[in-house]
Amino acid sequence: MMYDRLYADIMLKLKEELPKELYYHGRHHTIDVLATLTQICKAEGVLGNDLVLLQTAALLHDIGFTVGATNHEQTGCDMALKMLPEYGYNAVQIESISGMIMATKIPQSPKNKLEEIICDADLDYLGRNDFYPISNSLFRELKTRGAISDENEWNKLQVKFLTAHHYFTTTNITTREPEKQKRIEELKKIIVE
Repeated sequence: MMYDRLYADIMLKLKEELPKELYYHGRHHTIDVLATLTQICKAEGVLGNDLVLLQTAALLHDIGFTVGATNHEQTGCDMALKMLPEYGYNAVQIESISGMIMATKIPQSPKNKLEEIICDADLDYLGRNDFYPISNSLFRELKTRGAISDENEWNKLQVKFLTAHHYFTTTNITTREPEKQKRIEELKKIIVE
C-alpha cells in the first residue's frame, strides 16, 4: 500500500475539486478526521495494516463530494474501487475500506472495530471544545444549499442529532461523551419554541 503517495494525490484532488461552499466538508475536515483517527487508534491499540486501512478510509470518506453531495459515501467507494489498485491495495483491503466509508453515512452503522473508529473520528467534534465553530461551518454549508432556513431550526436539529448519536469506542465514550452531553444542554437553553 502506497499510502503516502495516495495522501498527496488525494489532498491535491480535494484542494482543486471540492466546491468552495463546503464550509464543513472541506479538505480541513478530512485533515481533522485523519488526525483524530490517529489519536483514537493509538488509544485503542490499532497499529500496522489496520491503521493504514483506517487512514485510507478517512482520507477517502468524503471524496465523493468532489462529484456531489448526494450519496457521497457510495460515490467515494466507487472512486476507491477504481483508484486504489494503482496504489497497491488489493480487493480485500478495498472492500474493508469501502465498509469503513459506508459506516460514516448518517445514521452511522459500523459493523466492526475499524468502522467504529472511523465513525468516532468523523464526529469527534461533537464532544470537543471546538464544537461551536465546527457546527457553525456545517450550518453555513447547509444554509447555502437550502437544506436549513435559520439558526433556531438548526439548533433544534442539532439537539435531535446529538441526542440520537452515540460514540462506539471506549476512548470517545470516555473522553467525548461528557462534553457532548454539555452541548445538548447548552443548545436546549437557546432554542426558541
